[in-house]
Amino acid sequence: MEHGGPCILPILKRMVRSEEACYADVGHGVLPQPTNGPFLAAMIPPTRNALFPVAVGVLALFTISVAPVSIGRAQDRPKANAPDDRRWQVIAPGEVEPVSGEIKIGSSVVGRIAEVTVKVNDRVFAGELLVRLEDDDLKARVAVAEAQAALQKRVRNDKAAEGRAADRRKAEDAVADAEKAVVDAQSAVDRAAAAVRDEGAPDSTLTAARTALSRAQDRLKQQQEALRRLSNVPLPTQIEGQLNVARGELAYANANLEKMRIRAPIAGTVLQVNAKVGELTSPSLPQPLISLGEVSALRVRAEVGELNIGSIKVGQPVVVRAAAFNEREFAGKVSSVAPGVEPRRTGADARRPPSDSKFVQVFVDLIDPGPFAVGMNVDVYFRSDATQ
Repeated sequence: MEHGGPCILPILKRMVRSEEACYADVGHGVLPQPTNGPFLAAMIPPTRNALFPVAVGVLALFTISVAPVSIGRAQDRPKANAPDDRRWQVIAPGEVEPVSGEIKIGSSVVGRIAEVTVKVNDRVFAGELLVRLEDDDLKARVAVAEAQAALQKRVRNDKAAEGRAADRRKAEDAVADAEKAVVDAQSAVDRAAAAVRDEGAPDSTLTAARTALSRAQDRLKQQQEALRRLSNVPLPTQIEGQLNVARGELAYANANLEKMRIRAPIAGTVLQVNAKVGELTSPSLPQPLISLGEVSALRVRAEVGELNIGSIKVGQPVVVRAAAFNEREFAGKVSSVAPGVEPRRTGADARRPPSDSKFVQVFVDLIDPGPFAVGMNVDVYFRSDATQ
């Protein structure tokens, strides 16, 4: 029908004209051709009345069958302002994202949200508190563990140690003190960050707190290394072992308490906040509590069909375009190509052939991010060798 359809119209028209001529010639004379509808129906024989609807029906079927083909051809034709496809080796859909990728942060435990400390577009530093879950019971467990460890230490100190055993005790106490200093310094950083964000405190307060935390962490590493370097030390006594168990329980309680604090894994900008105070969260939630990324630079994650991946190379120049910015072109360069093949997601089209249903992720660094926003859909044009 696509090739033969246009030829049917002249044939049908000739059939109708031949039929009218046949019935117009009556008694070797020419029957007048009236323009009045009822008169025409009366003059035309019944056979002609029966054949005329058949011709009309054939015309209708032809129109219905040819119309989709014409529409499809109109859709497949390139637009007047579309880029010249001959300049490009591959054209692929893509999505703008931070150079770090979009980091989706959730909770590792089940709990009720007690506090959300950030909002969209806030700039955060690595380790900053984003969400706090209800933790009153865990704070109580930490207090109990601290009291038990202090009690066991007094019992141990009632019996003096000598030689290498005394060196071991000293190193163990130094590690325990350094661990407590890190916990206290982290709490001080959280308080300083809240003061800067909510109360307008000077940034120098937060800077000093973060510096103290960094020093405490370095000190802890040094003390742990000094304890590991001890050799030829006697085994702990029963009382010393009980103190070590109490300190282990304290560390475990602090670790569980820290799980109720959701922190930023990197420095970046908050892109999305889904956490709400009072809601119950769990690791199985499909939606992240917080999304963030480093938006000082942007990249495009393009989906190149697996049949075209052989044409893509690291360092290859590209042009990125978005419908929102008309014909503006933004330069970029291929930074990496994923090693695996995945089902298509971005710009998925059910009409694609099965051979194009899988893709390879290609990451393109934008030389100038321009007006792009994170999450924007774009088209990536990979230059052919002739135009590079």
